[in-house]
Amino acid sequence: MTIAFTICSINYLAQARTLGDSLKATNPDVRFFIGLVDTLHGVAFEDSYAPSYPMIEIDKIEIRDFQEMCARYNITELNTAVKPFYFTYFFKHYPEAKNVIYFDPDIIVFQPLTELKNSLARHNAVLTPHINTPINDRLTPNELHHLNTGVYNLGFVAFSRSEENDRFIAWWEEKLRYECLIDLCNGLFVDQNWMNFLPVFVPNTYIERSPGYNAAYWNLHERTFSQRDSQWYVNEENPLIFFHYSGYDPAKPDILSKYQDRFELNVRTDLTALFALYKNSLIDNGNAYYRKFPCAYIKPAPVRRYLRVRKYLKMPFNYLIGKLQTI
Repeated sequence: MTIAFTICSINYLAQARTLGDSLKATNPDVRFFIGLVDTLHGVAFEDSYAPSYPMIEIDKIEIRDFQEMCARYNITELNTAVKPFYFTYFFKHYPEAKNVIYFDPDIIVFQPLTELKNSLARHNAVLTPHINTPINDRLTPNELHHLNTGVYNLGFVAFSRSEENDRFIAWWEEKLRYECLIDLCNGLFVDQNWMNFLPVFVPNTYIERSPGYNAAYWNLHERTFSQRDSQWYVNEENPLIFFHYSGYDPAKPDILSKYQDRFELNVRTDLTALFALYKNSLIDNGNAYYRKFPCAYIKPAPVRRYLRVRKYLKMPFNYLIGKLQTI
């Protein structure tokens, strides 16, 4: 059995449902779950917006000191920090599962995951790099951004069942328990830079370079899209396995992604139908409805005191003395 899961709070359930619908259509043999970093206590969805996919609330997977993590992280960091704990949960509670695959909720799967499962039969884990080829401009994102945010994109990662993976995931849990921060000055961008170690610590990791995997704004310089016989292809010959719509907002349908400035949808006409499909899917799955739900785990922004200390240490001495006298 293969399990696929995503992680989100209630406000992102339209994306999670869209991902689930795509998996159901293309991979009916894959069991799909939503890891919910939120609580359903006291929540009553309108009938048409009640998700049909099983949701596993974060407090049900027995994360040690979870409330401390909630106090430590903002909602983006928290949603990311729990990822390895869900892998542990699925491998522990579903002993029949040979493979567990994570997808970010803002993904559509277009093809059966046959080759991915074949890769997992031969390898411990599968990752996709942000890019396969160099970028020839200074727009965002470029190679420097990827050095800051990770060589691999953790909107997708897949593990097969093995003791070696269990050890890696346990290590990963401890790193993300405390150091799943958006803090580029200290080399941290949530979970992604930690995953640079996976091919080192688990040598039998497969780096999937097919352009049909994890197509997204960060690799559009090397990928074009076309449709034949109702099937999507990348660079004319590679089936599109899944597209990652990171940074897309259906309320701003003309913006490809808020995280990039290299491409515009009105210029990349090969993407027009792909993004129209996603926009309509999100609308149909209740994007505007779910966006109204506040996350139960949102806390006031934590004060990163060590950042304040570092800031003061960089100040001119006379200015620092003056600031200290006012404290």
